[in-house]
Amino acid sequence: MPLADEMRPKSFDEMVGQEELVGPHGILRTMADNKVSRSVIFYGPPGTGKTTAALILADKLGKPLFRLNAIDAQVADIKKIASEADGNGVVVYLDEIQYFNKKQQQSLLPYTESGAITLIAATTENPYHGIYDALLSRCLVLEFKRPTPKQISSRLKKIASEQTPIHGLPDDTCDVIANITAGDARRAINLAEAACSLGTKPSDVLPGDVLKLVPRANMAAFDTRGDAHYSYISALQKSIRGSDPDAAVFWLAKLLEGGDIVSPCRRLLVIACEDIGLAYPNAIVHTLACVEAAERLGLPEAYKPLTQAVLLLATAPKSNSNEPAWMAAQKDIREGRGATVPSHIASEYAPGYVYPHDYPNHWVRQEYLPSDLHGRKYYTPGDNPTEQQAAAYWDAVKNNQGGERK
Repeated sequence: MPLADEMRPKSFDEMVGQEELVGPHGILRTMADNKVSRSVIFYGPPGTGKTTAALILADKLGKPLFRLNAIDAQVADIKKIASEADGNGVVVYLDEIQYFNKKQQQSLLPYTESGAITLIAATTENPYHGIYDALLSRCLVLEFKRPTPKQISSRLKKIASEQTPIHGLPDDTCDVIANITAGDARRAINLAEAACSLGTKPSDVLPGDVLKLVPRANMAAFDTRGDAHYSYISALQKSIRGSDPDAAVFWLAKLLEGGDIVSPCRRLLVIACEDIGLAYPNAIVHTLACVEAAERLGLPEAYKPLTQAVLLLATAPKSNSNEPAWMAAQKDIREGRGATVPSHIASEYAPGYVYPHDYPNHWVRQEYLPSDLHGRKYYTPGDNPTEQQAAAYWDAVKNNQGGERK
């Protein structure tokens, strides 16, 4: 048995992190102490204690426990377990529930409602994406967060103080392992066990030995198709939107160190239009040039132009005026408005069309929207100098011009 499983905590007090859930006033501890049989969904990264908490909670409830994994479990398994439940019901721990399809998830509904099954489900993915609303509405959703390196190191040192395969592992080595395993307690324990199995005594395993064993362990949590990856992209955009160049560079580095160049290139182009927009129209020009340079350079040198783009966008003035303009126009179209093009602008030589270039300032009063949208305003200038100057110019033109030809 792997050391991480052998040393799995037997009580909430032994768990690493999750103070809000299993601490003295944590909701899981309260449920356990009061024997509250309520279906729950645990979500969070690997190695954060979801399975451990589920086993401890199930034990405290005092009901028979059945463990399933959605990768290979079937509806028939659920029905069989429910049919064997007595009047007190049973606890079903269903790991990786996101792999159950809609029909399989629906099979749980009647049993969770009747109390025959108290469901404890776990997922590493966002439950609001992979779990259907009908089941979500019947469960309490609880998030497990990554333990801090300090918490993981403390756990490693405790295990190393006992008669285990890592007995005697130096404290500084425990600290290094805790810092490079991306908040995954199980990974940290497994790495410590692997390092101590190389033929030397655990007390002789130095930090450098661990780093040689897994030089890229610091990117252990990176998954280009997982929720964590999309969280990095979201963090990058929000940092730029919030004009924090330091945070923006950090999240760019996180993505590039994980080997992903495509996502930041695409997202930076989006940010240039969505968050900077008309406050600095040349932002898209500079960003596109940096993205094209990065694509030609490839990794690792791609960080040079992409860092330039990130810093430019983070320090640029901000405007999102194009987003609400587009959304409002899109909404009218989807609601069926503006179906007919006004006849005077329907073709190149349409009767009634007035040519703006024949008038002062190249403008003449004329209707361009469909008749059912007359007067509709989609665009509101942002509160930045570029848009405010343009707005002031056109206000002066449109309010002072009488419509006379040049």
